[in-house]
Amino acid sequence: MKSRNTFGIHFVLRIPKQQKNGMATVYARITVNGRRSEISLKKKVAPKDWDDAKGRAKGKREEIQKLNSHIERVRTLIADGYHELVQQRKTMTVDAVKSLFLGTAEDTMTLRKLVEYHNRETAHKLAHGTLKNYHTTQRYIEKFLKEKYRRNDIALSELNYRFIMDFESYLQKYQPKDHHKPLGNNGIMKHIERFRKMVNMAIMMDWLAKDPFAKYRLHFDKVERGHLTQQELDILADRTFSIERLQSVLDMFLFSCYTGLAYIDLVNLMPENIVKGIDGGDWLVTHRQKTETVVKVPLLPQASTLILKYQDHPKASNGGTLFPVISNQRMNGYLKEIADICGINKTLTFHIARHTFATTVTLSNGVPIESVSKMLGHTSIRTTQIYAKVVEHKLSEDMQNLRERMASGS
Repeated sequence: MKSRNTFGIHFVLRIPKQQKNGMATVYARITVNGRRSEISLKKKVAPKDWDDAKGRAKGKREEIQKLNSHIERVRTLIADGYHELVQQRKTMTVDAVKSLFLGTAEDTMTLRKLVEYHNRETAHKLAHGTLKNYHTTQRYIEKFLKEKYRRNDIALSELNYRFIMDFESYLQKYQPKDHHKPLGNNGIMKHIERFRKMVNMAIMMDWLAKDPFAKYRLHFDKVERGHLTQQELDILADRTFSIERLQSVLDMFLFSCYTGLAYIDLVNLMPENIVKGIDGGDWLVTHRQKTETVVKVPLLPQASTLILKYQDHPKASNGGTLFPVISNQRMNGYLKEIADICGINKTLTFHIARHTFATTVTLSNGVPIESVSKMLGHTSIRTTQIYAKVVEHKLSEDMQNLRERMASGS
């Protein structure tokens, strides 16, 4: 099969702005597949002695002849490098040709190198679950390269808008070979969002001159955040299990419903995280691991009761935690069992508990959205507004109060 690669070399002058009447520097302009880059030959010539059309100096003086000889040597070296890449079936980019000529081919930044660098450098900053998601995105990128481009890697300079659209299309059509479901739109957007963060790192590190995401827009589908109704929350709060593992998991889930804590933040709670607040009552003060923001939550009586219940629990005491901690996977398994027993047709997770705090416990009871945002540890109130959109009961109640006030005033 014939190669579709295009290749060209032309020599041009660059005149410094501050020296418009001075000597100009000669550059080799390399073009590969429509993309170009320039290399300085570190040789100067007067603009009047240069032939733009031929890309060489004009005249018969000795210095002119030497310059033209040097230009031809450079032309030959660059062309030889290009043909070497063709023969070796290497990545064919203008950066690859340029790097081979400059002797820095090993330093060419590629997509796989970027992804590996990003995941290595951010490993200590990201939560385990977040880092795991980045590794999943990495695997999708590697599969995409092999199946779409039949290559293991590409130079960063090859990234463009079409590459992103092709990657999105690949994720939409991807059929998992295991038990997992095909990716939905929002799952696809999360992978592309993580990919974009890696590309942003490349731009900041000066490994990439142009942002391939400049014209790309993420398009998430709006989804209603699952949460428990007040009736469902009451059913769980009134339930008592004789099996200790179920009861402790239920209590930790309820504690999250009354405080808004994520699973990872709850399991890290220690007695010193409970302090006296400005009102003299007990407050929960911790750092949200996901965003490293400070979280301060005045404790509701239900939450305080749950803390007291486990203050002498052997497993909690030995671990120095407020609750007897178990893994998130086991926790979710027990929560599924609890939901089945209690007749709740929802998948109980700590995400559900956190959303229940935001909607049923706080916003539905008139707590201002600014306060809810602070207690959830959100860095932007726009994130909290997602929950506010689903509290239809509160909207109905507010409008009914308004109707009554207007009726009494007439």
